[in-house]
Amino acid sequence: MRYKLLGRSGLRVSEVALGTMTFGEEWGFGASRDESKRQFDAFIEQGGNFIDSAINYTNGSSERLVGEFVASERARLVVATKYSICTRPGDPNAGGNHRKNLVQSLETSLKRLGTDYLDLYWVHLHDALTPIDETMRALDDLVRSGKVLYVGISDAPAWIVSQANTMAELRGWSRFVGLQIKWSLIDRDAERELVPMARAFDLGVTPWGVLGAGFLTGKYADKRAPDDTRRADWTAKSLTEKNFAIAAEVAAVAKELGATPSQVAIAWARQMAPCVVPILGARTHAQLVDNLGACAVALSPEHMARLDAVSRAPRGFPHDFLASGQIRGVAYGGMYDRIDDHRR
Repeated sequence: MRYKLLGRSGLRVSEVALGTMTFGEEWGFGASRDESKRQFDAFIEQGGNFIDSAINYTNGSSERLVGEFVASERARLVVATKYSICTRPGDPNAGGNHRKNLVQSLETSLKRLGTDYLDLYWVHLHDALTPIDETMRALDDLVRSGKVLYVGISDAPAWIVSQANTMAELRGWSRFVGLQIKWSLIDRDAERELVPMARAFDLGVTPWGVLGAGFLTGKYADKRAPDDTRRADWTAKSLTEKNFAIAAEVAAVAKELGATPSQVAIAWARQMAPCVVPILGARTHAQLVDNLGACAVALSPEHMARLDAVSRAPRGFPHDFLASGQIRGVAYGGMYDRIDDHRR
């Protein structure tokens, strides 16, 4: 296991994070307490130190189990959780990114986790009803109080994150050091705005869904729909010829390297930018051990090019427009290809 600096911070996190959405069985799937402990132990034994949870995962069981498991090594581990999701349906203030929910959610999470501080506190998703300056100021208060050391944001538009960090920089508030996004070989939408924005602001990227909800593991290679009613909507969107072609190329690269398709899919995400820390979420100890094997997989430039060719998505406007020969011609006077850009 190697370690990365999380974005523009000095925090050292393991090159993969342990996702704990499957810790607990309250949602009808996931892992029992004992199976969750086996996963946790396997991650720690490999040198992992970055644990990711959320206030709503398995109705609170995830945080309680994480708190139990980290207790003996709390000082060494980087414990992260999230707030935003409504915890009391019917209460308009029990969800969102406003100050009231933030303070109440933090106290709930700290109690469940059995700790007096969080290493990283994530805004779980963008709340269009709460001004971003309220969120950033409230988060800064928590950092100044010592209850939170760093803050990050998940599932938000690039312009919101850019606005938030620019505002924080100008006002002397704590800025986001991490960005959590959905990103995989079968879902590369984040590369249009979010990933370039993360590079510009030096944000650590922690992608979730790197296995495409299991699609990139190779288990649907026969093109049959998964026997899982919970994934009906996912099935309709993901069982496409293009995605089967992507999965086939992942399997081909895996065979060449003596790796598993899951390891190749995770390795691809790790190599897409300097500070990418994939979140590994497994239901079983065996699945997690296999996923951890991705840390030893290195894809060659040729492998990366093949995977890119089969999975590349249109960047859309304005990116494709600005990259066209005609526009570059009029913008740079025909000199674009003769200008050495060290930042490109």
